[in-house]
Amino acid sequence: MNLEDLQEGSGFRDRISSVDEQGSRKWVYASKVSGRFYKYRNYSSLVYLILFFSIPFIWVHNQPLVLFNILEGKFILFSKIFWPNDFFIFAVSMITFIIFIALFTVIYGRLFCGWACPQTIFMEMVFRKIEWMIEGSPGQQKLLQTKSWTSEWVIKKGLKHFVFLAFSFLIANTFLAYIIGVDELYKIIREPISQNIGLLSGLIVFTLLFYGVFAFVRDIICTTVCPYGRLQSVLFDKDTMQISYDYRRGEPRERIHKNQQRTQGDCVDCLKCVQVCPTGIDIRNGVQMECVGCTACIDACDEVMDKIGFNRGLIRYASENEISQKTKFKFNNRMKAYTGLLFILVLGMIVLIATRNTIDAYVQRVPGQLYQEVSESQLTNLYTIKFINKSRDTQLLDLKVSNQEGMIQLIGNKNIKINPESVAEYEFFVGLPKNQVIKRSNEIKLNIFQGTELLHTLKTNFLGPFK
Repeated sequence: MNLEDLQEGSGFRDRISSVDEQGSRKWVYASKVSGRFYKYRNYSSLVYLILFFSIPFIWVHNQPLVLFNILEGKFILFSKIFWPNDFFIFAVSMITFIIFIALFTVIYGRLFCGWACPQTIFMEMVFRKIEWMIEGSPGQQKLLQTKSWTSEWVIKKGLKHFVFLAFSFLIANTFLAYIIGVDELYKIIREPISQNIGLLSGLIVFTLLFYGVFAFVRDIICTTVCPYGRLQSVLFDKDTMQISYDYRRGEPRERIHKNQQRTQGDCVDCLKCVQVCPTGIDIRNGVQMECVGCTACIDACDEVMDKIGFNRGLIRYASENEISQKTKFKFNNRMKAYTGLLFILVLGMIVLIATRNTIDAYVQRVPGQLYQEVSESQLTNLYTIKFINKSRDTQLLDLKVSNQEGMIQLIGNKNIKINPESVAEYEFFVGLPKNQVIKRSNEIKLNIFQGTELLHTLKTNFLGPFK
């Protein structure tokens, strides 16, 4: 469908869907939808909500499964602790995420927005349903707006916004649990308010933020604020799978007339696809930036097609090439390559996170110190070693020379003990037989053991006399 055809139709617009011709906010009253995709979205949203509210309470090996403590610079993912010195992992993760988003969008369009985005799930599967339950259908909601400050309006609006606030408060508490941990959240709840004014203020701010987004801002997040919506128009091509209207089959549009042979397209201009759209667009006008891929229009159109005896799929997941050339969708080599690359990237990040050490160690010779000759047969060097214990357990470690017959003597300590989530530094002497010190700088290896388990092997240099 070309630009001229769209301009002639009543659905053409040169503004975002949330703004009317006068530039004022256009409130979207989305109708209830039913169908196979909506049923699947309900199931996936239920799983998402269960995971969202339960993950902060899941602990593995005395560690929360997930924690993003920005205040202390400590992050836990799959019970692996990441500190600021692990920033390279987050850098790799960010690059992987950007590549993933780009390639995923090129192939599957805005599938993430409709099925996994928190904004869509909370808005359409929680807050929208609360609104339907309290205020009724879109028609009843519009009628209620004309009864401002009547008893019915006050009761229904008051109840709706109270429930919105309560659920926003629950989301804010869960969000806070992801940041400071469930144990700290319990501690704040039990302690007097005066001892946690800062965190309480943050909790109130987040509650009001979530409430404002889902009660007032709503679809504007998707149509105007979200950068991903703007990015999609750059990433889409004619092979991208997206929610599409089959204009070759549907045009020209015409309502059904009894006892009259139909020569028009399959679109009966019922506007059901527009009425159920959460962002207020008309999918028949082509791919639009505001479309979040929620599939509501597919279910609405299929329901109408079933009633009038036409085939389903007038609106469906399809690429532009599939619509324009009437060819079946083909998972081409480019898509296979992109999918394979996505799989490798995600697998690589999982391996990188899973193999991350909970104890890091760094060793160096003490600057400015030469070797010491302690006997006719032995030389020593002085070293400093720093341990970072990222776990919540006390760690007892042993240090041994691996590639020479040497000895290690800790200064002031008999053993190495690192407290939970702390940094410990030790000084020690390494002694080697003179006959093994064959040059000025000699490489040695130090093994760090936890019991009988080898954790790290560190390389450093042992300084000897000139020869």
